[in-house]
Amino acid sequence: MASPAPLVLRNARIHTVDPALPEAQAMAVVDGRIAWLGPDEDARRWTGPDTHVIDAGGKLVLPGFIDAHNHVRLGSDDACVQLSGARTLDEVHARIRAWHTANPGAEWIEAEAFDYSAIPDGRMPAAADLDPATGDVPAFVLSYDVHTAWVNTAGLRRLGIDRDHTHLPFGEAATDPATGEPTGFIKDFAVKGLSRDGHRALRELGLPWASPDRQYGRLAKSLDDAIGFGITTVVEPQNSLDDLPLFERARAEGRLRSRIVAALFHPRGTTDADLDDFAAAAHRHDDDRIRVGPLKLYIDDVVEPRTAALLEPYAGCRHHRGDTFYPPEEFAELLTKLDARGFQCFVHATGDRGIRTVLDAVERARAVNGARDARHQVVHVECLDPDDTPRFAALGVIACMQPRHSAPEVAGPGKDWAENVGAERWHKAWPLRSLHEAGAVLALSSDWNVAEMDPMVGIHTAVTRRPLGGGAPWMPQETISVETAVHGYTMGSAYANFLEDERGSLTVGKAADFVVLSRDILRAAPEDIPGTVAETVVVGGVVEHTA
Repeated sequence: MASPAPLVLRNARIHTVDPALPEAQAMAVVDGRIAWLGPDEDARRWTGPDTHVIDAGGKLVLPGFIDAHNHVRLGSDDACVQLSGARTLDEVHARIRAWHTANPGAEWIEAEAFDYSAIPDGRMPAAADLDPATGDVPAFVLSYDVHTAWVNTAGLRRLGIDRDHTHLPFGEAATDPATGEPTGFIKDFAVKGLSRDGHRALRELGLPWASPDRQYGRLAKSLDDAIGFGITTVVEPQNSLDDLPLFERARAEGRLRSRIVAALFHPRGTTDADLDDFAAAAHRHDDDRIRVGPLKLYIDDVVEPRTAALLEPYAGCRHHRGDTFYPPEEFAELLTKLDARGFQCFVHATGDRGIRTVLDAVERARAVNGARDARHQVVHVECLDPDDTPRFAALGVIACMQPRHSAPEVAGPGKDWAENVGAERWHKAWPLRSLHEAGAVLALSSDWNVAEMDPMVGIHTAVTRRPLGGGAPWMPQETISVETAVHGYTMGSAYANFLEDERGSLTVGKAADFVVLSRDILRAAPEDIPGTVAETVVVGGVVEHTA
């Protein structure tokens, strides 16, 4: 007879994501790991007077979600003006004025989540667009994708931006082609502003958003949100060595209830000495709560401001098709070098030419170094040429994708993404089904705080390609099943991060990371998936959250 277990889950419909035992009704947990799975009537063998019994009430139990791309360190900042949902410049002004009225002594006006479509005539924002609402108080506004920033005239002065200083540690200041003066729009912020040097520069210039305390506040709040959504492992995809103490602080203060995989940012100019430091950090941080190791790179930017790299010109443009941050040959040499040192690479690529450049580089690395189980990732895969679809499986490249980005109200007809790409290329948009059917591993994620963190939102979009509030689907031929989406948020993401032996399925011997859901999303109508709540969340056999 089995000894009593510290934790027993019973009266459940357990979807294990393990084909060897697809379903069970009960589970016993010993020393933070799954000791047994089986029928409910056998659970009593594992139950004693001191056993904590979770009665699931017949509800669905899944492995804890693994969010393969979640910027918990960027988070959402309560000290910023929140511009999400502001669809016009007038609404942007109204929100900024209301915040400033409530905070009259603020040295800076900081805002986040502005939508490019709020700016009239499809142009990029300018300082003159902010000045009426901000006056002489410097303002710093981040786009919803955190790839660009927008400052007012006072902000240009405070940050030292003028016609002779446009190549900045934290981005590239756009200039007026007629006058050469900076416009107030800053490109490449994700590539430079979120780097170690860019962040330091902003902190030294006195931008409150860049201070360590504000960073930690965003991290702690996002970690609380993650565990509440049933996310038991978070992959934070872009960090500097300076950021790692924030995670250790969260652990020391009891805020790190989800496990963390932290990728280190490899900007242009990273040296061999930096790589040695990265490897040393990976050696220091390698336990079941914090693991450091993958490298984050960029090959292109984003479609909305037309900075992603496309094979053909943007819609309405004769020649402009965006740029890659590295010439293809240089990037292939770089990835080959990193691959030879054993690094796993997460490469941001949204445009079809950017994605092809990454796949070509992986192909070069395999030819030079020999095939190995590298599991390099293309992150986002927003606009994929069909000729490149089978190359993911052939090269062992993971498709790390964010289904919510493909929602009609986010990227569909009438939105900047769809209009910039043009209808003739819409068939390339977030091809989840095509990649899955071609054998690619899908690692699904939120890209918080670019989109909602809740996995239910991502699963709904992956399954329907419909707006959250209902309506017509966009590119429904690329929908996937609920089971496939769940796999992408569990075992797919585990495999993508070399965690498949420890997490991703409910299997005897693996970590007891699981979530009890308020609704059976495998049987529910797709429109009912959003709003499903993580009622109980367990990490390593410890109940970390109850709704």
